[in-house]
Amino acid sequence: MRIFTKKLPHPDLPAEEKAQLLQNTEYQEMMVESTFMYLTLDLPTAPLYKDEKEQLIIPQVPLFSILAKFNGATEKEYKTYKENFLKRFQLTKLPPYLIFCIKRFTKNNFFVEKNPTIVNFPITNVDLREYLSEEVQAAHTNTTYDLIANIVHDGKPSEGSYRIHVLHHGTGKWYELQDLQVTDILPQMITLSEAYIQIWKRREEDETNQQGA
Repeated sequence: MRIFTKKLPHPDLPAEEKAQLLQNTEYQEMMVESTFMYLTLDLPTAPLYKDEKEQLIIPQVPLFSILAKFNGATEKEYKTYKENFLKRFQLTKLPPYLIFCIKRFTKNNFFVEKNPTIVNFPITNVDLREYLSEEVQAAHTNTTYDLIANIVHDGKPSEGSYRIHVLHHGTGKWYELQDLQVTDILPQMITLSEAYIQIWKRREEDETNQQGA
């Protein structure tokens, strides 16, 4: 993965001083290559509003909206104690398996908050070709992924519980596991859950041909 980083001047500085600083080398964009074990997907801030019946509305966001973080063009601001940075991310390789970690939990000095936003995602045919740099797209014949496992967090951050959805490869059926209890589940029900961690498997050539037949 390529990470493009640009240092930002302090926001309280006068405009002329900011313009001068942006000419310095330390404020120019830098690129580094980095390996990754999983991809962190950032959720938008959940609006706390209610409908006409005074019931809390749970927001939703498409998976491809939060995957845009890795398209090489989307910039996000990162703040440290002293400095601010803009960063862009772009994938340079697609491994056989991908792990998505949907960032639901935010920790501050007092407590942990959970973002309840529902991520709308397809179970199959997630094509990640557009998130590859142009020069490496040709080296990737298969860029389509299918979901094989989905970890869900239910409830509050401090007292919630976990469920796991797992695809049985031999039968193509989905099962839900919680503690020692195993039940079958319809694929469309998986997309309604508060997904936290997902495992995706890259479709191989023979699998792609079977799907297209």
